[in-house]
Amino acid sequence: MEVLIVDDDSRLTSMLSSWLADQGLPNRVVADLRGARTALAAGGVDAIVLDAMLPDGDGFDFLREARRVSNIPILLLTGRGDDVDRIVGLELGADDYLAKPFNPRELLARLRAVLRRSKPATVAPSRLTVDPESLRVSLDGRTVPLTAHQFALLAVLAERPGKVWSREALLERLHHGELHVTERTIDVHVARIRAALGDQGADIVKTLRGSGYTFAAPR
Repeated sequence: MEVLIVDDDSRLTSMLSSWLADQGLPNRVVADLRGARTALAAGGVDAIVLDAMLPDGDGFDFLREARRVSNIPILLLTGRGDDVDRIVGLELGADDYLAKPFNPRELLARLRAVLRRSKPATVAPSRLTVDPESLRVSLDGRTVPLTAHQFALLAVLAERPGKVWSREALLERLHHGELHVTERTIDVHVARIRAALGDQGADIVKTLRGSGYTFAAPR
């Protein structure tokens, strides 16, 4: 397990690197995009903490490049609480974001969360497979076409079959209470996931009226 920290603020990275190491997360630090690209190409990185602004370019450019070749978890650091930066980062494929200055404990919690979500989760291998590494879902050998947001929602539900998730809980888990994302968004994604799963969709992602949604492995 190794975390790559991409940031040119030496005081911040020194503190963060020591903190993560003390918490059981080995890491290394690079100060620019060139170092980030080299580290990503070399492999062995399990997650990336990425600053949005770097001396040799834009962190968003690296995020875009990384998503072409890898689904490695990426937590984006923004220098300001700008909604546009956060939304663009999420749309480009960031798994989470945090505005500077931040509490190291919160960063650690968010980092551990994206690492948990990246672990392979296979449910009923002969029927339905949810693979976070490739963002691929298959049912009876057929690839199920889902967007990144739809995949994330299905992966959360599939983590604990039978658990009832309220819309509010799903919003908090997936979007951390973003004001521009509503409970209606969850309903729309669920409808599209069911459509993509086909005839069994409503049996796999079930509605509990007044409570929310739950996942049931296909039989």
